[in-house]
Amino acid sequence: QVQLVESGGGLVQPGGSLRLSCAASGTLTRFDRVAWYRQAPGKERELVASISRLGSKNYADSVRGRCTISRDSAKNTVYLQISSLKPEDTAVYYCNGGNLVGGDTWGQGTQVTVSS
Repeated sequence: QVQLVESGGGLVQPGGSLRLSCAASGTLTRFDRVAWYRQAPGKERELVASISRLGSKNYADSVRGRCTISRDSAKNTVYLQISSLKPEDTAVYYCNGGNLVGGDTWGQGTQVTVSS
């Protein structure tokens, strides 16, 4: 079974930046899509960004223009770079590997807190 481990979260001041990492125990090619979700307290989990096997990217309206999803296939890692962080970006961020055949794989999440 493939494992996903998120890292890079922490406490950041408004306007700052973070680079989150999602490391897979195996090659990323097993996933049709890798996505970042987030869940704030009292809210539903929402899709932030995704990248397909072929490299196409999608972003939520709330982060478009200040968010970049990327991957390093050699390191089996997907990154989420968020700039101009706002308090409303505070959430637990989860990495998800989607596969039409084998279903989804979720990481444990990494906490992002934007506060002064």
